[in-house]
Amino acid sequence: MKSFGESKLYTFVDTAYLRGRDPVGLARQLCVGGSDIIQLRAKKKSAHEIKGLAHAILQITRSAGVPLVINDYADIAAEVGAECVHLGQEDFFDAGLSHRVQLSTLNSQLGLSSHAPEQARRAVEAGADYIAVGPVFATGTKPGRAPVTLDYVRWAAANVRLPWFAIGGITLENIDDVLAAGARRVCVVSAILNAPDVAEACREFKRRLT
Repeated sequence: MKSFGESKLYTFVDTAYLRGRDPVGLARQLCVGGSDIIQLRAKKKSAHEIKGLAHAILQITRSAGVPLVINDYADIAAEVGAECVHLGQEDFFDAGLSHRVQLSTLNSQLGLSSHAPEQARRAVEAGADYIAVGPVFATGTKPGRAPVTLDYVRWAAANVRLPWFAIGGITLENIDDVLAAGARRVCVVSAILNAPDVAEACREFKRRLT
């Protein structure tokens, strides 16, 4: 199983982008394409539905040696045995938490979102295993949130020693700018999930990253 430090390409099974496709089959394509990490994000599904998806996808990711991240639900991550849970600022700090030890259901690694330097510092102090830096560009996955721009990527490259991933609107057309700003790891959602060939899109991103 790859560590976050060794990983370059972080992808998603996001139910908002399924377009009728089987999420388990999609996870398989992401693994075949060389994804290093896969997050299950299902904003409009019930906890019961997410648990069922997580169980099924975990069989694919585990056999491929790819960590599975559960978005939002530390209890589901613990119950199914997923390697990591990812929480946003609102789910962690805005919920009154300041350190991972306060998250009673945490039984895995922890990823935290950040949108500014102070949030990144807090995430590191909270004991996160990795942080997400973004959204770098405007993105439909975070409607209404202003992009943090490449300036925040440059700041992270100079100041964050924890593994971190640039996220938000990253495509094959702008990834070179993200890498030039200092990123070495990226999260990609729509540019891969909307591609006609998901596995090949993963391969192309991986080529650019390595």
